[in-house]
Amino acid sequence: MNLEGKMLGNRYEIIEKIGNGGMAIVYKAKCHVLNRFVAVKILKDEFTTDEEFIKRFAAEGQSAASLTHPNIVSIYDVGNEESLYYIVMELVKGKTLKEIIEEDGKLPWKWSVNIAIQIASALEAAHKNNIVHRDIKPHNIIITEEGIAKVTDFGIAKAVSNSTITAFGTTIGSVHYFSPEHARGGHTDPKSDLYSLGVVMYEMLTGKVPFDADTPVSIALKHMQEDPNEPMELNDQIPISVNKIILKSMQKDPNCRYGSATEILRDLNMALKTPDADFVFIRNSDEDFLTQKIPIYNNVLTEDKKADNSENRGKNKSNKKQNKFIAFIKRHKKLSMFIGAILLFFLAFGGTALFFNLTAVKDVQIPELVGLSREEAEAKLKELKFKFEIESEEFSDEVEENHVISQDPEYRENFKIKEKSTIKVVISKGSEIVKVPKLSGLTQEEAVSMLEDLNLEVEIIEETSKKIEEGIVISQNPAANTEVNSGSTVKLTVSKGTGIVQVAVPGVVGKSEQDAKNSLTALGLKVSVANEEDRSKDNGVVLKQSITAGTNVDEGSTVTITVNKVSESKNATINVNIKNITGGYDTSDTTITDNKKKVKVEVSVVSGEGSGFTKSDIDKNGQTSGTVTGKGQVTIQLKITDNSGGTWSQSHTMNLNNDSAYTFN
Repeated sequence: MNLEGKMLGNRYEIIEKIGNGGMAIVYKAKCHVLNRFVAVKILKDEFTTDEEFIKRFAAEGQSAASLTHPNIVSIYDVGNEESLYYIVMELVKGKTLKEIIEEDGKLPWKWSVNIAIQIASALEAAHKNNIVHRDIKPHNIIITEEGIAKVTDFGIAKAVSNSTITAFGTTIGSVHYFSPEHARGGHTDPKSDLYSLGVVMYEMLTGKVPFDADTPVSIALKHMQEDPNEPMELNDQIPISVNKIILKSMQKDPNCRYGSATEILRDLNMALKTPDADFVFIRNSDEDFLTQKIPIYNNVLTEDKKADNSENRGKNKSNKKQNKFIAFIKRHKKLSMFIGAILLFFLAFGGTALFFNLTAVKDVQIPELVGLSREEAEAKLKELKFKFEIESEEFSDEVEENHVISQDPEYRENFKIKEKSTIKVVISKGSEIVKVPKLSGLTQEEAVSMLEDLNLEVEIIEETSKKIEEGIVISQNPAANTEVNSGSTVKLTVSKGTGIVQVAVPGVVGKSEQDAKNSLTALGLKVSVANEEDRSKDNGVVLKQSITAGTNVDEGSTVTITVNKVSESKNATINVNIKNITGGYDTSDTTITDNKKKVKVEVSVVSGEGSGFTKSDIDKNGQTSGTVTGKGQVTIQLKITDNSGGTWSQSHTMNLNNDSAYTFN
């Protein structure tokens, strides 16, 4: 059945299939209510025909949904739609532990113990909520991309074990990881999960399961009847403490295993600290008491009979009473032997108990030694019958000289170990004095490395500088050759260069003036505009730029763009004051003929583009005006001619874009 694209509960959109297990198919889905990706586990058809199983499935799913723990895959929802029964859970990115074992074989013991601690922590939380997993195996443990172990399928296994085995005549899950009581169909409890955890640890550290055979029944029988090979025999890198933790977890008798996940967590954490210590006690169910030599009661009676016969003669009345008692014993020999055996048993038991009480090594609460002087710590351990050992001496800014910095095992409330155990301590040598080296002029990496070698802390302060290259130490505090305590902080002021951002100048030639400005200012550049006229190009486009495109410049630099500005034809009024220029004529002189009173005025454009005007027969004592038409900057020339051949001339340069008039005087 292809479920991709199907919407479950009007909320979960199936996206793709991501897994296939023994009892369910897992899909990646999107929750459209909370807008997040989830995993949806949909039961296979064969598990939906048993009503009892479905009821347990729903109840256990709801129960498991109450579990909140960083090492447990969270269950968000349980539901059904038509014939589909599903569980919505956290979508975890990573690989199953089984896949990792198959890829890598034997795993490092420390990594394996860390994973086991996370699994045990998940079981501890579940067991405290009265939830037993019943199917702990590497397939149900996901290792995230961050290395976090996540246990999945909580609550489902109980529904399977209580209903499905009967309904289908087969066992769901892998019998390789079943506890003996689970394999024989007996009562399972939290200790069954701890057995399975022991099998998972065995496989992580050896690359193999402890029991294997051709059929599931044969494997189950081995779980019930055979002892596994010790993990150390298959991997000599396994410490003795880890080896014994696995063996204790896999004891056939549940009473000989760890009593709780909390207990195995304690030993796993201890194994990381003291892997070669032999602190794991494994109880053998067949050896509750030490074997004692008990005398045979019949022999005692025989000796008493001989003594009585030799002394019977001449005895007084009291001896006769004794003889009667002996006669009674003879007549009731079996009863006498039974009573004697009981008496001897209790004598032997009392002696054994007394022996254990006198010789047993007591569990004693670990004392807290951190902060005590060496002498105080040693005296305290001696009083409690522990062995005192100095593991090392170290400099410390926080702990006074000759006092305890740390201890191994660490102090924890209600944490007891055997008398005569060794407790190791680290003793403070006080503050270490070091001399700060000269760091100015070094690179940041060189300076930091030197300070770390001297066990000094570093604080970096960046500062712009136009003189000192980026990444070079400008100054330091404290100064060079200053004596400070080890662990002190040295501040380094490091150049981050000019602090000015470099930008690449874009190409703007051919763009409009406004587009060019926008492109340049968007990069933090300033713009200056100049104008030129090129009648072959469109008016208003950029003809050239002062900095070539692609050049890196400082942010804030100015780029000059030259914009094409084609001049338009404009008019200007030119006034000519003829009398002022020519001197005019004497109006009282009657000898001057009329034709000599007249002049010709010519205004022409001699430079630039434009045209002038000409006027004739203008009174020499008067004035005239005309219009010059042109574009942009032009030079105009005035020429006045009279009838007697006299000429006068002037010239003037003007910008027709700006000047609208000019007067020749």
